[in-house]
Amino acid sequence: MNTQPSSVSTQYLSFIIAGEEYALGILQVKEIIEYDTVTRVPGTPVWVRGVFNLRGSVVPVVDLAVKLGMGTSTLTRWSCIVVVEVKLGGERVVLGLLSDAIGQVIELEPEAVAAPPTFGTPVHVDYLLGMGRLGTGKKFVLLLNIDKVLSSQEVLAASALRAPVDAPPDTP
Repeated sequence: MNTQPSSVSTQYLSFIIAGEEYALGILQVKEIIEYDTVTRVPGTPVWVRGVFNLRGSVVPVVDLAVKLGMGTSTLTRWSCIVVVEVKLGGERVVLGLLSDAIGQVIELEPEAVAAPPTFGTPVHVDYLLGMGRLGTGKKFVLLLNIDKVLSSQEVLAASALRAPVDAPPDTP
C-alpha cells in the first residue's frame, strides 16, 4: 500500500507589480538582485526597460507593469530585478523582470490553486497559471506563466539586445 501523499506542493516567489501580488514558480527564478544601473537601448519595445550586466552577460530587463498594461513602474528603494529563465523553442533564455518589491516564497498545495478567472484581473487570462489561495483563502496571488507573458518573437528581440556604448543608464 502506498502511503505517500498523491499531491505535491509547489513553491512560488511572490513579488509586487503596481500594487498587486504576483508569483512565479521558484524553479524559474535564478536570483533576485537590487535594481542598479540599467542601460536604455534605443528602438526597443516600450516594455523593455533596458539591459544590465550580470557577471559579464548582457541581460534584458522587462518592465512587467508595462507589458501587462499597467503603466511604467516607478523606481523606489525596494525595486529589484527578478532574474528568470524562460523557454524559447527548446532553449532557456535569461531575462530580468522589474518588480516594485519582493514578497515571499509561498508553498501551495495543488488544491490551493484555482483556475484563472475569465474576467476581473488586470492580466490577460492566458498569462496566468492560476490563482493561489493564501492563508485562510481570503487573499489570492496571481500565478504568472512567464513563458506565455512574452511571445517567442518578443523573447528573441529582448535577448538579442546589446547596449550601445553611449546610452545613458537608468538609475533609481
